[in-house]
Amino acid sequence: MKIAVFGLGFVGLTTAVGFANKGYETFGFEIDRSKITTIKNGKAPFFENGLDSALQAVINNNLHITDDIKEALDCADIIFYCIGTPMSEDGSADLSYLLEALKMSAKYIKLCKKVPIFVIKSTIPPSSLKEIFLPFLQNLGLVENIDFILANNPEFLREGFAYDDFMNPDRIVIGADFEIDKLKDLYSKFNAPIFFVTPNTAEFIKYLSNTMLSMMISYANDMSVIAKSIGNIDTKKAFEILHLDKRFFGNPANITSYIYPGMGFGGYCLPKDTLALYKKSKMQGYESKLIKEILDINNKIIDFHINTIDENLNTDIGILGLSFKPNSDDVRDSKSYILIKKLLDKGYKNIHAFDPISNDIFHNTYGLDIKYHSSLDSIIQSCKSLIISTAWSEFKNLDCKIVDKKIYNFRYI
Repeated sequence: MKIAVFGLGFVGLTTAVGFANKGYETFGFEIDRSKITTIKNGKAPFFENGLDSALQAVINNNLHITDDIKEALDCADIIFYCIGTPMSEDGSADLSYLLEALKMSAKYIKLCKKVPIFVIKSTIPPSSLKEIFLPFLQNLGLVENIDFILANNPEFLREGFAYDDFMNPDRIVIGADFEIDKLKDLYSKFNAPIFFVTPNTAEFIKYLSNTMLSMMISYANDMSVIAKSIGNIDTKKAFEILHLDKRFFGNPANITSYIYPGMGFGGYCLPKDTLALYKKSKMQGYESKLIKEILDINNKIIDFHINTIDENLNTDIGILGLSFKPNSDDVRDSKSYILIKKLLDKGYKNIHAFDPISNDIFHNTYGLDIKYHSSLDSIIQSCKSLIISTAWSEFKNLDCKIVDKKIYNFRYI
């Protein structure tokens, strides 16, 4: 069985390496040549625990990386599309990159007698497969179930643990009109239940998951603001005790990490997916006040934290953590960026920053006029005040360890 993976970002490369390590002949297609060079040298172009060693085990064996689309797709049994669906200006999901990938693929699939399975792994709003992607392919002159089979297969990967999540999934969801034997065979090597559901259901499950996580984070932040307004409440201790409720515990998901206050949810998935579902439901005639409130709380929580900062504008302030979450170098929609930008806009002149792995990526992405430090000791020595903005384990209980600095523990760790 030949597997092709279109797009080698966070999801795509993890998918390609995972299938290759399960023994499948896998071709990864990517248009970014610098990314291709990095991957061919056995290095992921982003930080992900365990992925580099897994990549090195297959890169010169049954994982082939190429920018030649014909080589990648030629006679492929299954093609996984792992293309970003970023937030558009109006908040809806931008599907243009994914549509372009399908358009690029269309002219190659008739060159082989096989009927390839097009599997959308990208996060797409419910009803997209049937209402957008199927008509799009048909307008290109392709006939469903003769030239191609269409399905979706949402991913449930946590950044920082993506490879382990892929290799040890808790469930595999496939949206299709019928049970597709090749997909069933493909995933038979994974020890997880396989659920064939309608395409709309599969798409909805992904958003159901992400908006639930968004809701829990906003709920925890709302509770933390209520606690502050009442006064004499140890918020950190209150949530630690809340988490002792045995109903919260389950493996592999550690759901309590989401029911914990901080600076809100960021990263690539939760903000765009929560907003996209809100936009989709509003287009269908129902405006979810709950989801709107989740988004509003998430947008306001940083302003609440900033209003607690009582420092001279010339004070050296250190930002601890730049990635949107610990154990990841992903700085997309990082709350640390919003925090720093708002501090600079308020006139704070001496902003310092340290992240265990994300300094360079953050600087290259945002280009803010701040000073970066290569170690925790360095930023502690240089700053009068410190703000914990990402919950890296290195920063845990720092407010108890350092008594001669003002520490704003916005992550309650």
